[in-house]
Amino acid sequence: MANSVEKQDNRPYAVVLYGATSFVGQITAKYLSQFLADSNDVEWAIAGRDEEKLKKLQSEISDSGSAKKVDIIIANSNDEASLDEMTKQAKVVISTVGPYLKYGEPLIKSCANNGTDYVDLTGEAIFIKDMMDKYQDTASQSGARIVNSCGFDSIPSDLGVYFTQQQAEKQFDEVCEKIHMRVKAAKGGLSGGTVASMATIFEEVGKDKSRRKQVANPYLLNDDADAPNVRQKNVSKPEYDSEHGRWLAPFVMASINTRIVHRTNQLTDYEYGREFKYDEAMWMKDGVKGQLTSYALSAGLFGFATTMMFKPSRELLSKHVLPKSGSGPSKSEQENGYFDIRFFGYTPSNDSISTKVTGDRDPGYGSTSRMLAQSALCLAQDISHQDVKGGFWTPASAMGDKLIARLEEHSGLSFEVVEDK
Repeated sequence: MANSVEKQDNRPYAVVLYGATSFVGQITAKYLSQFLADSNDVEWAIAGRDEEKLKKLQSEISDSGSAKKVDIIIANSNDEASLDEMTKQAKVVISTVGPYLKYGEPLIKSCANNGTDYVDLTGEAIFIKDMMDKYQDTASQSGARIVNSCGFDSIPSDLGVYFTQQQAEKQFDEVCEKIHMRVKAAKGGLSGGTVASMATIFEEVGKDKSRRKQVANPYLLNDDADAPNVRQKNVSKPEYDSEHGRWLAPFVMASINTRIVHRTNQLTDYEYGREFKYDEAMWMKDGVKGQLTSYALSAGLFGFATTMMFKPSRELLSKHVLPKSGSGPSKSEQENGYFDIRFFGYTPSNDSISTKVTGDRDPGYGSTSRMLAQSALCLAQDISHQDVKGGFWTPASAMGDKLIARLEEHSGLSFEVVEDK
């Protein structure tokens, strides 16, 4: 185990995409093939359990004009030996196999044991907590860098806060003690895989009261002995934002994003401060229309959560209403989607700063696939094991400025200071 990092240089693949035939896996594979088409020195492979589906994807990649024939690796989360054989060949493994609470552990265990770096797109905070508790020591010893939540959960939030704090320090010589994140606009579809992950979390929370306590803890992923206990704001119902003249509604992804941001703060030795406060919400319009939309969205989210906590209603909703696993937005919907997220930071000296993170594809798939792929390549090519050692990291704490540069250059994201607050 101790020599796994040294052996990474001799591994045949910089990146292996596991779960390549899933909905987001296919999008990621096609993006990687286009991005790496002219990179003769970067070898990568697609992996999964279904050889027939993998060969079909391999053929589609070749037909799209990629000069390089991507290799195939057969591996199954139920077969530990096959996972080990796969992870020992890769510098970084990308996992798109969710729900992670159900299927994610065997791969993280294999990567931790074999000193293999790992990225995923999980939005399941309790899964990350479970894996940290089980494999943090193993990953630290082997040199495996495990970086969860490298998609829309939670790169825009995590790197958005990181960027905002950097800009605040440049302008005011101090960081923000408080940041509000607001989703100004977003357009994109929902896939069956996302729904399945949400259903799994609600199932866990519904049957295990201790999980409810975990989900409610804003510092769930802070594993230091002296984690902060500052009361964090949680926008869980409609409220009016008088500063910006808009109604607010809950943001469904806040429960994972806020936890990732607070873990980044821990992993950077509390550069944001131990009293740092952070919350997320969706912006609605002003006036009666905005108020009604806020109330309707809040009621819908509450009803959805309640329904999904009980098995009969969860199965009924999943069977007849929600998207099926393997389905998702069309290529046109992905390309015509976008997101615009704003950050409002306030320093202890009452200075304020506004920034934004935008993306030019639908957030959950078109943009997520690019964020995920570039995170893996960043970890493989830009981040040395001397600078970032083995263990569980966040996108901002592991890759920071180098990942922002990649995302702006190759993924259609932008990070900007906004002058008109």
